[in-house]
Amino acid sequence: MIELAVVLARLVQYIGAAVLFGSPLFCLYGLASGGVTMIWPRRLVLAGGVAVMIGSGLALLAQTAMMAGSAADAFDRETLAMVATGTQFGLSVIVRLIAGLAAVIVALGGRPSRALWSAASALGAIALGSFAWSGHGADGAGLSGAFKLVADIVHLLAAGVWLGALAALAALILGARTPSETSLRELHQALEGFSGVGSLVVATLVLTGLVNVWFLVGPSQIVLAASTAWGVALLAKLVVFGLMLSLAALNRFALTPRLERDMARARGTSALSALKRSVALESAAGLGVLALVAWLGTLAPPAAL
Repeated sequence: MIELAVVLARLVQYIGAAVLFGSPLFCLYGLASGGVTMIWPRRLVLAGGVAVMIGSGLALLAQTAMMAGSAADAFDRETLAMVATGTQFGLSVIVRLIAGLAAVIVALGGRPSRALWSAASALGAIALGSFAWSGHGADGAGLSGAFKLVADIVHLLAAGVWLGALAALAALILGARTPSETSLRELHQALEGFSGVGSLVVATLVLTGLVNVWFLVGPSQIVLAASTAWGVALLAKLVVFGLMLSLAALNRFALTPRLERDMARARGTSALSALKRSVALESAAGLGVLALVAWLGTLAPPAAL
């Protein structure tokens, strides 16, 4: 039960941090208006910040209970303080709590602007990057350890760009439920804006993923990796990632051009409906990837066996 709580807490943090980082960043590169006239970017920032805070608090309690061997010890002040301030995991959780709280304060106190989105995205980057400090990427020393840590951070940020953009696109599509020429044009521009960034994101995820697998599996354990729980979870993650990639390709090469053609003919509802289904499926696959990553973080990789 405690192990499940740890996984769920990690999942909530991943979702919040990805939205907090990637959604306001999407406003900066994907929208000509910068999203300063829209309501949903601030709501996403608030939701991301709150999720990071709640998930971090739950993670600290769950991890304390796991380390102490009892759920009751998670509420013992001395034990909780020891984990929070005396372990690398605890310090990373505190960083995420502060980043989430700062994002909520910034979103509530500032007016929608590019400066606000930049600040929120920077806080999201800190929250995402902090996962690497206490995960498998933090193992190791010397130059190879630093290289692995950097690769893990870059992998997390690239994933945040993609998943945060999905949240922003979903908000845009929902906002276009009653399609107008302006809303459809904004959606099409956003899809076009993400297409170039998306290619770079995929390449980054693949390269940094290969680096992480090399270090976490080890050259002598590649064949045996599939027989471990960690290997099974990794293979499942790769399958769901492949589904996300297929849906992203469908959006870019089929549905986005179709939306442009429908706009030219003054009928955008057909392509819009298809985009709604595709983005919903891609978002669900993204949640699946995050759930598997949350589980992977609790398993020992083959190189550690």
